[in-house]
Amino acid sequence: MTKATSTLSLTFQPLTPERWSDLQKLFGERGACGGCWCTTWRLTRADFVRQKGDANKAAFRRIVKSGQTPGVLAYSDGQAIGWCAVAPREAYSFLERSRVLARVDEKPVWSVTCLFVAKAFRQGGVSVQLLRAAAEHAARHGARIVEGYPVVPRKDRMPDVFAWTGTLSAFRRAGFKEVARHSPARPIVRMEV
Repeated sequence: MTKATSTLSLTFQPLTPERWSDLQKLFGERGACGGCWCTTWRLTRADFVRQKGDANKAAFRRIVKSGQTPGVLAYSDGQAIGWCAVAPREAYSFLERSRVLARVDEKPVWSVTCLFVAKAFRQGGVSVQLLRAAAEHAARHGARIVEGYPVVPRKDRMPDVFAWTGTLSAFRRAGFKEVARHSPARPIVRMEV
């Protein structure tokens, strides 16, 4: 458990089978964003669309039940209010197929692929704290480098639904540094842990 340092008193826990109901409550019926259940980058596009909703939920639950800890939950007063997915890059088949997010080098990295914060807690620095907690989680599991793929808004503000991989400003505040950019709107950032 990590104690956070903002005005909110947050704690962070890895997602385990015992905490599945907390994630389910946080994500709600729609599975965070349109039936995703944090599987978008784990599946081919065709499989993701075919499984959208309950089948993606079941697929992600199988990952959690297998003993993997695919990310961390942020808690405030005992309630899960945020989620950050982080796992070895190889867990995300989308990344292995992407030209825009192609590997920077052959160093092994863990990848942050999703941030989700309950609406009432957005814009309060929870994402920054989640990113730091995710990096600590990855380090405890042997990671030396944690990588992220934030979006760069074309305007000052973008709809939250389009920022599910995090924003560049949040990653920077968490201590990540840009290491590559194959597309103007999609930098690759890293933190050594």
